[in-house]
Amino acid sequence: MSIDLDHLEQKFLALQDHLCKNLAQADESEKFIEETWQRPNGGGGRTRVIANGNVFEKGGVNFSHVFGQQLPPSATQHRPELAGLPFHGLGVSLVMHPNNPYVPTSHANVRCFYAERPNQTPIWWFGGGFDLTPYYGFTEDCVHWHQIAKQVCEPYDEALYPRLKKWCDDYFYLKHRQEPRGIGGLFFDDFNEFDFQTCMEFALAVGQGYLDAYLPIVQKRKNIAFGETEKQFQRFRRGRYVEFNLVYDRGTLFGLQSGGRTESILMSLPPEVCWEYNWAPAANSEEARLYKEFLIHKEWI
Repeated sequence: MSIDLDHLEQKFLALQDHLCKNLAQADESEKFIEETWQRPNGGGGRTRVIANGNVFEKGGVNFSHVFGQQLPPSATQHRPELAGLPFHGLGVSLVMHPNNPYVPTSHANVRCFYAERPNQTPIWWFGGGFDLTPYYGFTEDCVHWHQIAKQVCEPYDEALYPRLKKWCDDYFYLKHRQEPRGIGGLFFDDFNEFDFQTCMEFALAVGQGYLDAYLPIVQKRKNIAFGETEKQFQRFRRGRYVEFNLVYDRGTLFGLQSGGRTESILMSLPPEVCWEYNWAPAANSEEARLYKEFLIHKEWI
C-alpha cells in the first residue's frame, strides 16, 4: 500500500486538538496558547502551551512535521544506512507539569519517521508511548495507569504490553543516578511490525490511552492539600526530569540537531526546579516511600 503522509499529518493534528481540548477541560480553563513555526530547512509545527493554569503549572502539546535532505547524527548513530537520505519526521509530543505535588507529571508522544531510498521501498517506522512521574506515590494510580497501557496494546498483540512496558522501564532510566524517572508505562521506537495503517492506528490509540490513563488521576489528586515541604520535594524531583531530557532523550536530541524550534523542544522542562547537594529523604517519610516502593522496576498488574 502507498504511504500518505498528508493523511498522517491530519490524523496527528486532530490528535493534538483532542488532547488539548481534554487537558483544557481538566484544567477548567482555556489557557492553551498557540504558536505556529517554520523550520528554515523544511517543515514546521504547531505548539500549544499552558502556563499558570488552575491545575497545570506548565504544559505543552506540540505537533511537528519536519523534513530535509539529510538526517542529524542523533538519527543515524544507530542506523548508519539512513545517512544522506531525504526524510520526514512527524509527531505529537506532550508534557504536563501540575501545580499540586500529589498529581504526577505525565509525558506522551507518538511519531513517525519516513525516509526515501532511490529505486527501493521507503524506510518507515513509528514510535512513542506514555509514562508517569509521581512525586508522591499511590499504588492504585500506578495500577490504573498500567491497566490502561495493557488495554491499549491487547487488541494488537497480547505480547505487546509486557515488551513495551519493559522497554519503557529500560529507556526512562537515569543511569548516572541508578534510578527510574518514574513508574513507566509504554515505550516503542523503530516500530513497523504491522502494516503502516495498523501501526498508525496503534499510535493514535496510544494517544487516546494517555487521556484515559491520566485524567482520572488528575481528578482524584488535584485537590489534596499540600505545603512547602511537598512543593520543595516536587522541585527536587523535577530536577531528575530535566537531567533525563537533556542527557538521554532521543526526541530532544533529534529536535535540536535537526534544526527544530528550540522553545518548542524545551517546553518539556518544568517552570520551577532545584538541585540540593547530598539531599536524602527522612527515614520513613512519604518522600522516602517514593524511592522504596515506586521508583523501582515493578510489575504493577
